[in-house]
Amino acid sequence: MRRAFVPTADTLIAFECAARHLSFTRAAEELHLTQGAISKQVRQLEDRLGVELFRRVRQRIVLTDAGRLYLHDIRGALEQMTAATRQVMSYAGSADVLNLAVLPTFGTRWLAPRLAGFARRYPDAGLNLSVRLQPFDFSEEPFDGAIHHGDPVWAGAIAEHLFDEEVIPVASRAFRDRHEIRSPMDLVRVPRLQLATRPFAWRQWFELAGVETDAAFQGARFEQFVMISEAAIHHAGAALIPRFFVEAELSSGRLVRLFDLSVQQQSAYYFVYPEGRTMRPVVSAFRQWLMEEARAARTARDTMLPG
Repeated sequence: MRRAFVPTADTLIAFECAARHLSFTRAAEELHLTQGAISKQVRQLEDRLGVELFRRVRQRIVLTDAGRLYLHDIRGALEQMTAATRQVMSYAGSADVLNLAVLPTFGTRWLAPRLAGFARRYPDAGLNLSVRLQPFDFSEEPFDGAIHHGDPVWAGAIAEHLFDEEVIPVASRAFRDRHEIRSPMDLVRVPRLQLATRPFAWRQWFELAGVETDAAFQGARFEQFVMISEAAIHHAGAALIPRFFVEAELSSGRLVRLFDLSVQQQSAYYFVYPEGRTMRPVVSAFRQWLMEEARAARTARDTMLPG
């Protein structure tokens, strides 16, 4: 009964394409069909639904209210089907595939540059990375593990510590010199970059530096650390950024550390994975490799001189 009720995928694709272009002709060109074939599929869909999806106005078509609502829902379903198909295709040529949820800046600045090492050690393993900003239910998401920042608490999951977070003040060398930044007090009068999810960061740093100011919350706001670091590199302001996110920029001189004073966050980064689920070999291999990389990063940080 359910299978007979649902329109065919070809019909839905034809409808979505025609609705997106508001043209049977352009939909036919995209799908490599004739205009008559698209028109026929749309009529069949309308007959099946018992609802008019398009209104024909002279030489053009417009969506009805029902058509706009159906387009919204069908487009989401087609995108899910496309994503699911690509996900399955990623298994081709791999003995096993790890599906991992990561935080965007962590994935971009810390994890991605190291993944070649994992590939060399485990050449038969596949890897799919997706962004997730908040904890989720592993029983409802297709992930084998996730990178988590915060407390070691995740319902239904085990959290293993990777490293703590040391937040340091940075800016471009040109910005520092132009504004003659010589003491923590000087940061009160210069543009400061703020992370929207950490609104108290500058206040914490100023308090640690013994600087009293009512301006700690002022400054341009950004959603992610990667955006703040790029803005700082291009002289937009001073920024508070976890040290391990900007190690390359500090080494190259694109950013400079303004002061040795840093904020040690109570929150940390963890690798989390489902509790009570047998760990597949690829997950176990990735966990072992990731813990080794985190240990090496901690050692390098601890032995590095300030500045």
